[in-house]
Amino acid sequence: MATTLLLRRLSSAVASRPPRRYLGAAATAHFQHLLVEKKGAGQSVAVIQLNRPKVLNALCDGLMKELGEALDALEQDPGVGAIVLTGSEKAFAAGADIKEMQHRTFQECYGGNFLAHWNRLASVRKPVIAAVNGYALGGGCELAMMCDIIYAGEKAQFGQPEILLGTIPGAGGTQRLTRAVGKSLAMEMVLTGERISAQEAKLAGLVSKVCPVEKLLDEAIGCGEKIARHSKLVVAMAKEAVNAAFELTLAEGNRLEKRLFHATFATEDRKEGMNAFLEKRDAKFKDQ
Repeated sequence: MATTLLLRRLSSAVASRPPRRYLGAAATAHFQHLLVEKKGAGQSVAVIQLNRPKVLNALCDGLMKELGEALDALEQDPGVGAIVLTGSEKAFAAGADIKEMQHRTFQECYGGNFLAHWNRLASVRKPVIAAVNGYALGGGCELAMMCDIIYAGEKAQFGQPEILLGTIPGAGGTQRLTRAVGKSLAMEMVLTGERISAQEAKLAGLVSKVCPVEKLLDEAIGCGEKIARHSKLVVAMAKEAVNAAFELTLAEGNRLEKRLFHATFATEDRKEGMNAFLEKRDAKFKDQ
């Protein structure tokens, strides 16, 4: 039923496009550049796979628009409690599609607010886990950093090599990377274009877990399953509070946290959670 609802939401957006690859019975939509499926217990975790293997999942405008469509639909799907974003074993995403950008002018970029729609991933209210294997470079690294949690395969590489192309990161690379790893390492990566390994990214705080390549996706889905068991309403509040730490002063952040904490006391799920704890049973959240 949830799959049917999602297809209806996307039907108007895809009706005028060329035929797309069919994704199978478990899939949630037809896309040209994405594979979207539901996984995990009760199919509570949506997995979005970037699917441009011939160009190492280079991020073209069509892919990013499709990603926005998929995220919009998954946000409205009550059965989905978490989202995993991944690529292939060789590349999460090797960067933006340079052929698409090569002949753009300043007027086109500034007038059209080029790359603005890429931020859709950062505004998703449901938790998003990046499962990064292989290259996460340039726009690929920026895309991973828009996610809430990053799991990396042992052979993953992260970098912002835009300086080698005579430009700079344009989708948050200088900002999110600095907040994640600190000024010195971020400056080194941005100014030299050099990459760091998954292990270095873990030590620097860019990723939370490094996994064997073949186990990465299962680990990310497992994390999503744990999140999806909780109240979706309260999870969204918790995500908002953590994200605010990057935007607000400590005093302002603490005030926001307190207000959101107080707000949980207006929910049925808070009552259920505390009652279940005291009664020594599993909570049955209703997202209310």
